[in-house]
Amino acid sequence: MNVIDHLKRTAEKFPEKQAFTDGKSGLTFRELFNAAENGGTFIAGNVPGKSPVVVFMKKSPEEAAAFFAVLCSGNHYVPIDEEMPKRRIELILENVRTRLIVCDESTIGLAEAFEDESRKVLWSDIIKTPTDPALLSKAYASVEGSDPAYVLFTSGSTGVPKGVACSHDSVANYGERLTETLGITDKTRFGEQAPLYFDASLKEILSTVMTGATTVLIPRELFKTPVLLMEFLNEQKINTLCWVVSALTFVSAFGTLDIVKPEYVETLTFVGEIFPIKQFLLWKKALPKARMFNLYGPTECTGVSTYYEIPDNFEATDTIPVGKPFKGTKLFLLDETGNEAAKGETGEIGIGGPGVALGYYNDPERTKEAFVQHIDKGRVERIYKTGDLGRFDENGDLIFVSRKDYQIKHMGHRIELGEIEADVSLIEGVKLCACTHSKESGKITLFYVGDIEKAELTKALKNALQRYMIPNRLVKLEAMPFTATGKIDRKKLNEEAD
Repeated sequence: MNVIDHLKRTAEKFPEKQAFTDGKSGLTFRELFNAAENGGTFIAGNVPGKSPVVVFMKKSPEEAAAFFAVLCSGNHYVPIDEEMPKRRIELILENVRTRLIVCDESTIGLAEAFEDESRKVLWSDIIKTPTDPALLSKAYASVEGSDPAYVLFTSGSTGVPKGVACSHDSVANYGERLTETLGITDKTRFGEQAPLYFDASLKEILSTVMTGATTVLIPRELFKTPVLLMEFLNEQKINTLCWVVSALTFVSAFGTLDIVKPEYVETLTFVGEIFPIKQFLLWKKALPKARMFNLYGPTECTGVSTYYEIPDNFEATDTIPVGKPFKGTKLFLLDETGNEAAKGETGEIGIGGPGVALGYYNDPERTKEAFVQHIDKGRVERIYKTGDLGRFDENGDLIFVSRKDYQIKHMGHRIELGEIEADVSLIEGVKLCACTHSKESGKITLFYVGDIEKAELTKALKNALQRYMIPNRLVKLEAMPFTATGKIDRKKLNEEAD
């Protein structure tokens, strides 16, 4: 079954149940499916099949509906957001060359200023189109499982964003294995944290249409006020959180969980970065009965590739594993020559299986670099080289070590910046921290937020770190910068360090 098949089945089973809401207004599954068919009829009548359709809308139930409308039309969606810099949007539009941009009232003015040849339409207008079953049937019948369902753009090291294209088969497979592993049902109420142009949101979007769960889209402004954020979760009776680590740490680091706890949360997953043990323990204390999962996976593998359910007797003294692969997914650790690393050694994480993306959209050169052929037990596997370093522990669980570009050579030693961050985060008085390394000066800068002063922290670092790992410069911040997707904005920190 593909995603639209799942949506149709769920709409028939739970027609009046709320699918997506922002806490004030929302769409039932019947309304979601009807909107997808109406909008899909308009799109199919105006865009050739198997083409990119850009969705430029604010985070809302209607934005999710627009994604499904594009899929119903036999095309693939490309989400963009008003928070993106104008130049980034221009580069995306240059890449996909779409014929149609679907907007809402808040974005139509911005879209009309783009210097491209696409037609700009309002979602509120196109859903007035009467459904044409024959047109939709013909359009959707032409779609194959290997065709792209969406293209999500991620940052590129050259400054040019990369469009990750994932197929209908890989998206459906991802949703099915995720809901099974996490135990998602129609009783699940997600508190959705990520922007919908970010692959982290797929966990909620796919799980909702596959199981009849409800996704509550949390207003962005609440992530600036953690007490109000927790109160919102309780008001909405949110029982499942799939958040990036930075969002969870933002809540726990400032004592919010001592003031108000998310009373209904039964399942907590975290992804995106290493969860500082000190902050993890605060969440574990606040939610002693909740199931907790550490998830790992890049956008290039349709989201999440591995999982680790944290046992009750977990000894929280070291990094939490990212665990074992989902069914059908294969993990490889590669040395610098591209061969498998020796047992017990750290290597670059390679991922194979049904989740591996089609590649980078209209970008064969970068696709060739990252998506490679690998021989495993005599069979040729197409794998994605993640750029992440990892190792397997004695239980066969994968341990995420760091990004390859976080590994530096300093004072003659090979150092993982993530290792410094992990040790510093344990120091009393440090709430958040991040390290950068300047290739020009060779210096390590530690940025931190907390109550501890720099002089006191300098003393603590001498006890916490080996001499060659001690940062050359300390910068105390009032607040840590975050990207729109909730991760620490390391690019901005690098600019400040230089």
